Amino acid sequence: MKKLLFSLLCLTLTTSWAANRWELADDGGIIWKVAESKLPHEDHIEMSGRQVSTVLRYGVKADGSLTMNKSMVWPMLRTIPNNTHASLMRRFAWDAVKDIVVRGARIDNEKVESISLHQGLLTVRSRLMGVGLQLERTYFPSTTLPMLVECYRLTNDGGRDVNLELPDERLTFSTPSQQGVTGSYTLVCKTEIPSAAVVLKPGKSVEFTATIQGYSEGKAEKELSVDGQDELRQRTALADALQKNLILESPDPVIDRMFAFSKLRASESIYQTAGGPMHGPGGESYYAAIWANDQAEYVNPFFPFEGYEYGCESAYNSYLHFARFMNTEWKPIPSSIIAEGTDIWNGAGDRGDAAMIAYGASRYVLTRASKSEATQLWPLIQWCLEFCNRKLLSEGVVASDRDELEGRFPSGKANLCTSSLYYDALISAAYLCKELGESSALAAKYRKQAAQLRKSMEAYFGGNVEGFDTYKYYEGNDVLRSWICIPLCMGITERAEGTIQALFSPRLWTENGMLTQAGSKTFWDRSTLYALRGVYAAGYPDKATEFLQFYSNARLLGEHVPYAIEAWPEGGQRHLSAESGLYARIVTEGLFGIRPTGFHSFTLTPQLPTAWDQMALRHVRAFEGDFDIRVKRQQGGKLEVVIGSGAKQKTYIVKEGESLSHKL
Repeated sequence: MKKLLFSLLCLTLTTSWAANRWELADDGGIIWKVAESKLPHEDHIEMSGRQVSTVLRYGVKADGSLTMNKSMVWPMLRTIPNNTHASLMRRFAWDAVKDIVVRGARIDNEKVESISLHQGLLTVRSRLMGVGLQLERTYFPSTTLPMLVECYRLTNDGGRDVNLELPDERLTFSTPSQQGVTGSYTLVCKTEIPSAAVVLKPGKSVEFTATIQGYSEGKAEKELSVDGQDELRQRTALADALQKNLILESPDPVIDRMFAFSKLRASESIYQTAGGPMHGPGGESYYAAIWANDQAEYVNPFFPFEGYEYGCESAYNSYLHFARFMNTEWKPIPSSIIAEGTDIWNGAGDRGDAAMIAYGASRYVLTRASKSEATQLWPLIQWCLEFCNRKLLSEGVVASDRDELEGRFPSGKANLCTSSLYYDALISAAYLCKELGESSALAAKYRKQAAQLRKSMEAYFGGNVEGFDTYKYYEGNDVLRSWICIPLCMGITERAEGTIQALFSPRLWTENGMLTQAGSKTFWDRSTLYALRGVYAAGYPDKATEFLQFYSNARLLGEHVPYAIEAWPEGGQRHLSAESGLYARIVTEGLFGIRPTGFHSFTLTPQLPTAWDQMALRHVRAFEGDFDIRVKRQQGGKLEVVIGSGAKQKTYIVKEGESLSHKL
């Protein structure tokens, strides 16, 4: 029966791919060819810069016209009360195109031909019917300034001159002074035009720029005028820099492209706050703040792999902020540090935050390979490990008030996630001991604690749930939960087969990924992403790849694109940034099985699917290196693994699923 259900599920996955709205574009992006699709259709995407974020709600109506609404977020324009959600936010339907005059009349017959996403830009290409003009709109957040930039290009593709009148506009809004931390804020919508009147000859184009910006006079800020094309170059330069490192080459172009998109979304959402660079989840809710799960656990360990220095700065800064709250009374570290570092949120109690921080920080410093950063963060890692040790129940697992879902679903007095994270952190800490000159006795202590915890987890959480030999997420749990995947990511594989059967059974897996709890309608991508990574890590690459292909097609080319999302129904499938980091880690830690063991060493367990002959990860920037990893299938169930670049390469021959140790 289980095999029959799984076969039916696979058939559903395969047939759903035919419904893709978007397709891969030759330029490395994706494109929606409007004439070839069903209308109307609307979607939304979040895009971020160091001082601003925007959620563009765009679509095409049944008559082919564009709909566009711009939700603006200024994380450093703080409102009162200055809490987690106190970023200044406004929505704008302002559209400078509607005020363009062509041959004496305003534009009223626009037909969208395509919408594309590439290099962190949303580009709409339209035809202005009856006047011989093509219109190209490009939307993106400024890389460093508090504004959304809109670049417009009108091209005369007809046979006669076109008289244009471009709008020279400036709209201002002032917020009430009593509602802002630094008083009133000024919001400006304006255009930057080359000339008010233009005679556009056949084959020629004219460009102009529009911006939506916000500033605080109380912070000595002022209105800005910018060169839209220069801002465009800065945005594309950031995207190009991110794509030059950590390049995935596989036989599946959709997975490759989704990986490239994920690197951008994971990396762009970092805000230059008064408390230093802070990576923020986004979603029109979470900015200028950090969380023990989204930042410390999910995305921070990824940044060293792609060599993104600003990302590493934000990771290091976040751990320093958490370190401020170490204490001798062994009170929990806050779940979140908010309002540019000036306040905290701890509304869910202890969510296992110390385990999240210890897990993420120890992996981060090993991969980052900076002894100075590791030395600075070592006390935090040790404190978090000791905190978890002091929270052990008599059964040997870690107690916590909640898990990262903060009470949305039951988690008991001790949950599987917290103990799994603590287990992996102990192993990483043992590796760190050697790098930091700590005693071998301390490393042995951490390894012994990890071994005992693993036994305790099996005894406490192991069990049969809904007919599957897997894990109870908490004591008394008798309904399947998606987070049963978490031990697989940490190398705990005693119940791998039953757990994987449960994860991909119709009780948990749906066309939207994995349900949080069997029988519910709620899904959170983070558990789906952890599960896919864990299935690779457990040595089931064929099954993992089949579902990764389905997931990647749905998220990159389906109805809501192009990133991993937070959840549904909560948040309306927001493009929270750290989830894209979790997608990228499916590749680094799942498909390639990279596990840091020192500042310049790691184990590698490549999981090459049967349908693939080879795969490569180019320009890996971890461990102070810049190297390639190439995996190629050999005869007799062997893999050839080449690590390095240029003259510095080392070749290994391993069995499929076998680990190797490499030192740079």
